[in-house]
Amino acid sequence: MKKIAVFASGSGSNFQVIAEQFKVDFVFSDHKDAYVLERAKRLGVLTYAFELNEFDDKATYEAALVRLLDEHQIDLVCLAGYMKIVGATLLAAYEGRIVNIHPAYLPEFPGAHGIEEAWEAGVEQSGVTIHWVDSGVDTGQIIKQVRVPRFADDSINSFEKRIHETEYQLYPEVLQELGVEKKSLFYNDVRNSNR
Repeated sequence: MKKIAVFASGSGSNFQVIAEQFKVDFVFSDHKDAYVLERAKRLGVLTYAFELNEFDDKATYEAALVRLLDEHQIDLVCLAGYMKIVGATLLAAYEGRIVNIHPAYLPEFPGAHGIEEAWEAGVEQSGVTIHWVDSGVDTGQIIKQVRVPRFADDSINSFEKRIHETEYQLYPEVLQELGVEKKSLFYNDVRNSNR
């Protein structure tokens, strides 16, 4: 069974969807007060958190991440709202084993504000993309992507909600296709009975 770790910087809604369907070995956040850590604790998932400013430079920060991944023998790193660009140190150790989800139809609207930029551009449709991570910003090989329409009566909030709902369907589909084994129904039944 492939061992996965999730990296997230914020609320962790994509992490939650993943963790409810797959065994996540640990969650890492680069913000010690990120809500994803609370979600992980509720789901019984191990957490780690440290910030870039605690290290001399990005290479040292990423070397600590590589040690964590190696210690847990992680096969696949899932970025889920991880708001740092993956640098050379992490990429050298895990290239071809880091996937990212992006809330736009790449190569359209790369970067941190894909939803807002698509909205402001007045597009009739945007999308969601899952791709391998390379040294660029949202430039890695695309694994799968889906178009999300923008309706005439949409607000930016309803548009954003539809994009996130698409993310929650697409990420688990791709993880399963990449060979990550889903939790058994028995596992979920036991976990639910212990709540």
